[in-house]
Amino acid sequence: MSAPASTPVLPTFADVEAARVRLAGVAHRTPIVRSRTLDAMVGAEVLLKCENLQRVGAFKFRGGYNALACIPVAERHRGVVAFSSGNHAQAVALAAQLLGMPATIVMPRTAPAAKRAATAGYGAKVVLFDPSEDAREAVAQRIVAETGAMLVPPFDHADVIAGQGTAAAELFEEAGALDMLLVCVGGGGLLSGSALAARAMSPGCRVVGVEPELGDDVTRSFRTGEIQRLADVPATIADGARTLAPGALTFPLVRANVDEMVTVSDAALVEAVRFMLLRCKLLLEPSGALGLAALTSGVVRATGRVGVILSGGNVDPELLRWLLLDDADRPATPPTP
Repeated sequence: MSAPASTPVLPTFADVEAARVRLAGVAHRTPIVRSRTLDAMVGAEVLLKCENLQRVGAFKFRGGYNALACIPVAERHRGVVAFSSGNHAQAVALAAQLLGMPATIVMPRTAPAAKRAATAGYGAKVVLFDPSEDAREAVAQRIVAETGAMLVPPFDHADVIAGQGTAAAELFEEAGALDMLLVCVGGGGLLSGSALAARAMSPGCRVVGVEPELGDDVTRSFRTGEIQRLADVPATIADGARTLAPGALTFPLVRANVDEMVTVSDAALVEAVRFMLLRCKLLLEPSGALGLAALTSGVVRATGRVGVILSGGNVDPELLRWLLLDDADRPATPPTP
């Protein structure tokens, strides 16, 4: 019997496996990095999956490419539309270029100039809007109605979720069973896909999602059992996690497959970014350091073998300068793009 039309069709681990086939030879198989200093700090064997070294500098390429690759060849001439101020924008733009598809990316006028330039550099048409006057989803839907292009949202899409799950699948394939997996959370696409991989490849692994304290929509939803929506865009330095609510697909997947949700302060993110750059020579954006910050700040106490997905490294240069200032010299308010 078919499911009611109102029931969302959730991706499964089989979809993650299929995404791995599509991404083979296209996405980077990112390295797993170890640090004896980090292990000693937290009292566990930590394996860092470096998606900051993925194409476009973030895990988002996996989901963006998989979603576009699932579009039938005969339909690709219609093109795609995405809304994003950063990593998803670049991911869809590059994926469209590789697959020979036209792409339109809706970005706020406040998006960093470097990210706008990178998105346009991949051949996408960038449409800017004023976030004080329009919602990005409404702008994107207008373009879809006018052009017939297909919408590829940043996280609440089955093929996007399946693609994101390939990062964790690679980690388990290479590292074997883990005791815990820490995953950063914005809208929950990466966490949903990673949890599917964990349940299939390392059933005893405890999956923990990590959000910024100032943007805890998924944590609130997880703990109450109902989707909770924030009233305003979170004022956190983790700009990739400034979502208002989990999605209709990601929320049930998180509830079914994730063991715990925690939050970390912006101060903890500062220290995690600094540690990775100064000690491990790896550049992370604050959103990409969420999982690591849960360990280094003590929010999560871990033992055994712990995987952490470092989700991205696209940090604005002025924000990076602010992050690297000593505590005594760092202004209380971070720079805005």
